[in-house]
This record gives sequence, C-alpha cells and structure tokens, in this order.
Amino acid sequence: MLLFQFKATVACALLGAACIGLSAPASLAAANVPAAAEPSAPGVWVYPLIRGYGGVRPRPDLPSNLSSGSDYRVLVDVVHGDPNHAQVLGSLARLARLVNLMAYAGIPRNHVHIAAVIEGMAGFAVLTNDAYRKRFKMNNPNLALLHELKSAGVELMVCAQALAENDWRDSDVSSDVTVTLSALTDFVVYGQRGYSFMQL
Repeated sequence: MLLFQFKATVACALLGAACIGLSAPASLAAANVPAAAEPSAPGVWVYPLIRGYGGVRPRPDLPSNLSSGSDYRVLVDVVHGDPNHAQVLGSLARLARLVNLMAYAGIPRNHVHIAAVIEGMAGFAVLTNDAYRKRFKMNNPNLALLHELKSAGVELMVCAQALAENDWRDSDVSSDVTVTLSALTDFVVYGQRGYSFMQL
C-alpha cells in the first residue's frame, strides 16, 4: 500500500512538472509577452562621419530614438584630462562618437549643432605641436581629431581662463579652435540658446 502511494505521488509530481513546463509558454503567449530581442551579431566598428575616431557598433535591432526632422543642439564640456599625453584624449574621442552616432542615426548635418568647450585638465589637447613639445616632449596626438571635428561642423572653443592658468598664449592654440573668454559664461550663453548640456 505504501509502495503504491509512493508511485502515485511520484507520477503526480512528474505530471505536474510536465504540465507546468507546457503551460508557462502558453500563458506567456496568452499574455502577449514578446520574447527578448536578440542583439545583433558581433560586427565591426563604423565611422559614418569622423574618420578613425569615435567608432559606432551598429545595432539595427535597437531604435535610435532620434528624429531626422528635429534640430539637435548640444553644448559639450570637454573637461577630463588624461595622464597619458601620447594618446588621443578620451573625452575628445567620445565627442567624435557623439557626432558619429548622430550621423549613423541619419540626422542631417544641418540639423546637428554641437559646440564643445575645452577647459580644465583637457586644455592641453588644443595646443599646437610646438607648444605641446615644449610641455610634453612630443607632438600633439589630438590635432588630427580636432581638425576632423571642425570639418564635421563641431564648433570648438577653449577657455581663455584655462589657458591663463597654464600660462599658455592664444598663439599656442590650434587654428581649428577658437579662444573664448570663459567656459563658465559659455555655458550660460549656450543654455539660453536652447543647447543641452553634456560633460565628457
């Protein structure tokens, strides 16, 4: 009798597990819960606008949430430096990615308005090769990227107060970059013009 009860209990347990296993997907389908979207297969980095910098990994399975009919105004505070002065500043590379992401999303160039104020510990990135060599004994690795950014329509500025703090002159600044009175007042002015603020 006990053996019969044990077998019956095991059978019910097995049947119950089977029923649960079958009913779970059916209940999800009935609730109209979509299956998790699979990410795209690993691919290559693309550079829609800024060549060689700020690569974008395409994800056609994800929406960009950007509209090609809208105007986008962004003021970027490039303030973070890098102790390795032999490589491109990471903050500038991320700025290039922002530009490339907008291009990847299909936003027309005349709908993208990006202004970047380079200040603080990032100020050295705007120096000419001559000024950079005096400070770091090497050419400035950021100059090519600065030129690409300007060619892509990014307005590049450097804070005159940051230059003064480092005893740099206006003539020490790359021709692709405009010297502006101060980052602090630029944030106010561009904010009033409707620019979103981003810090890199």
